[in-house]
Amino acid sequence: MANFTELDRYLFGQATHYDIYRKLGAHFAEVKGVKGVKGVYFDLWAPNAERVFVIGSFNGWNETANEMTRLKPETMGIYELFIPGLQEGELYKYLIETKDGKRLYKADPYANYAELRPGTASAIADIEHFKWTDSKWMENRKKEEDVYAQPMAIYEVHPGSWKRHPGRDDEGFYSYRDLVTYLIPYVKEMGYTHIELMGISEYPFDGSWGYQVTGYYAPTSRYGKPEDFAYFINECHKNKIGVILDWVPAHFPKDAHGLAEFDGTCLYEYADPRMGEHPDWGTKIFDYGKNEVKNFLIGSALMWVEHYHIDGLRVDAVASMLYLDYGKEEGQWVRNKYGDNKNLEAIEFFKHINTLILGRNHGAVMIAEESTAWPKVTGPVEEDGLNFSYKWNMGWMHDFLDYMKLDPYFRKNNHHKMTFAMSYNASEHYILVLSHDEVVHLKCSMLNKMPGLGRDKFQNLMAGYAFMLGHPGKKLLFMGQEFAQLQEWSEERELDWYLLENPDHKHMQDWVKALLHLYQKNPCLYELDGNWDGFEWINADDADRSIYSFVRKSKDGKNNMLFVCNFTPVARPDYRVGVPKKKTYKLVLDSDAAEFGGEGVEKPVSYKAVKSECDGRAFSFAYPLSGYGIAVFKY
Repeated sequence: MANFTELDRYLFGQATHYDIYRKLGAHFAEVKGVKGVKGVYFDLWAPNAERVFVIGSFNGWNETANEMTRLKPETMGIYELFIPGLQEGELYKYLIETKDGKRLYKADPYANYAELRPGTASAIADIEHFKWTDSKWMENRKKEEDVYAQPMAIYEVHPGSWKRHPGRDDEGFYSYRDLVTYLIPYVKEMGYTHIELMGISEYPFDGSWGYQVTGYYAPTSRYGKPEDFAYFINECHKNKIGVILDWVPAHFPKDAHGLAEFDGTCLYEYADPRMGEHPDWGTKIFDYGKNEVKNFLIGSALMWVEHYHIDGLRVDAVASMLYLDYGKEEGQWVRNKYGDNKNLEAIEFFKHINTLILGRNHGAVMIAEESTAWPKVTGPVEEDGLNFSYKWNMGWMHDFLDYMKLDPYFRKNNHHKMTFAMSYNASEHYILVLSHDEVVHLKCSMLNKMPGLGRDKFQNLMAGYAFMLGHPGKKLLFMGQEFAQLQEWSEERELDWYLLENPDHKHMQDWVKALLHLYQKNPCLYELDGNWDGFEWINADDADRSIYSFVRKSKDGKNNMLFVCNFTPVARPDYRVGVPKKKTYKLVLDSDAAEFGGEGVEKPVSYKAVKSECDGRAFSFAYPLSGYGIAVFKY
């Protein structure tokens, strides 16, 4: 009796086999009717192959010892073989003989584990035996009535370069279990709510950072085994930290052992190179119109979310999927049936997968890295939206960085760059991002983007981070930027943790920590992010002094917060702040405090608003605002 049943074949052909990761690939089993005969079923989709063999460490890589059988109906293209007595960790590949006589040596597209690069073989793994103990987290996640009303402060991490063990021949990568020991306590102490992991799906080249994937069903072996990865997720959840994975359904590399021309034909990619290749990236584009390919991607996403308990997927390069002419010149792409540049198959794919994952996994999120003005990325399918949970706010990021790079003298003429994002804030559910992409390829670290010298750079960046935290939208900050990393990021080395011996860098880390804890403790900073009910400008037009003031409001109207941000080095010893109510305003955070490297001048804790016509406000109070000063009040 076949392992891959007639029902499996039907569902796979309809792109609705949602447990496909348990059927295709290599899986331990006991042959029915033959007591005690245990081994591994190998199942592969290769419809255009002439013959297929399983080769591996268990048969001395003998190319003809273990030929697979093509299941009926043969047009489906499923090959299967049961090999008794195999052990976990055995390496294997598929030898595919093509119809034109070529011999291809392919890794298993559905493998759950892989040989450590530079090796390219798949490895037999049993991912079903891990004992999860995060039921409390998972139950609470399901109960969340409104995911948008929850705090989300994301620490973006490349595990291979966060920290390393010095002096080891294996590059000293921290393992998944090392990350449990060191990363989780750090994230928890700092006040982040989520970790976003780069480069977890298996990939051959370190320099791709994990964005050119060959193993969509395998956690990379660089940091340990699948059960080690599951242990890391489990421990994150037990420490009340959510986990988001980068996921790359946009393209895949041309490596010989990978998905490209898998069975001698363009199986996973569009056959027409104008559809199936990214000329700029040198990669292949998935064929989103082919059900089996859609099921491959859907199955991968579901495995991460449902089997590994991942709390969200950040989908990379969404724009490259939506636009047929993305990164292409005229003649390099094909118009759709309506004559325009939208990839209708990719649009339907997003609607399908987002609705499916969010419908089956309440409380999980799907995040789009989408860099254009495509409408309704987070809109419901019923309104022709793509149904993502969140969209990275790339517009805010570009405007913010353009402004922050300016010498303070020129900021008054660019004041709008910091206010413009609020004009479209309600159009999508946004995450404000300062990601790895902004601190590589000669773009400088966040600190070295700042104008000025010495302490000015730190104060500039402190002001920028405070503005980001107060601004509506969930938050993401790439590792190292929380303590003002000096160098650009490189995947080849660990972060410069020694900088924390310098008081300026330690003060920056303490400042970010204070901001994050303030964020988590005050619902006004996150529960109405996409709604004008949660935000009000106090003064958005103080361009001459480059000062912004605004209020964040809670649903119940209690414990609101007032932010005042000075983006010049000029102190305003008697700055008058307009306020919405005649109340007492309690100072809860001041960048001028000695603990953050400021002057440490004593200031009153409370400020009582008085009748005023300042800036059109009925009430106001005076506050001694320092150069690059940030003051946050609660009322």
